[in-house]
Parts: sequence; structure tokens; C-alpha cells
Amino acid sequence: MDKITVKGLKLFAYHGVNPEEKQNGQPFVIDVDYYLDLEKACHSDCLDDTVSYAKVVKTIRSVFTAESFDLIERAAQAVAEALLAAYPSVMKTEITVKKPEAPVSADFDYMAVTVVRERTV
Repeated sequence: MDKITVKGLKLFAYHGVNPEEKQNGQPFVIDVDYYLDLEKACHSDCLDDTVSYAKVVKTIRSVFTAESFDLIERAAQAVAEALLAAYPSVMKTEITVKKPEAPVSADFDYMAVTVVRERTV
């Protein structure tokens, strides 16, 4: 199985359990790996034989910013579900949602959640 990666996608959204997170929002960083058979695209050099990362980014942005979730776990799940629904050739996806400004009293780079979801046949 082959893989396409979107790394470090920066989005602003309103996820979190605290009222200020819901009201003010904050930046998030998303990494996505999606797995599919790229053999045909490797030989044809044709965009129609792959799943365009530009389209995937558009889907991620739309889903991630469409509503407010309490948990980044749920936000990651929503993205995974959307990618599997929108792109039938994607067999598996790994979504990491990073929250660099999580309201935690500590010195850290980010808090993150990763979900891995596979298409069921």
C-alpha cells in the first residue's frame, strides 16, 4: 500500500472544552497520511489516477472548521470519516491533530491526538 502525506496543515478552529476556546478559537496543526494503491498513477502520470492532495486539504479544512467539538479526538475522527467517505480508493488514513495552544499550565510544543481508521470491506 502506498501513502500520500499532508504535513503541518495550519487551521484555525473552535475546538475545546473551555468556553474561551469555543468563543475565541485557536490554531491547530494537522498531519494526514492516506493510504491507497498508487501504481496506476505512477505509470500514467495522470491526476485522475490518484487522490489529489489539494482536494484532500479542501475536505480537511471544510470538515475541521464546520463545527465545534469539545475534543480533538472527535475532530480527528470527523476528518477520518470524511476522507474515507469522499475518496473510495483511500483504504486507510492516519490523522494527527495538534493543539499548540492547549490551555495547560506547562511548557510544551503541542498536545496531540492521532487516530488511524481503515476502510471496512
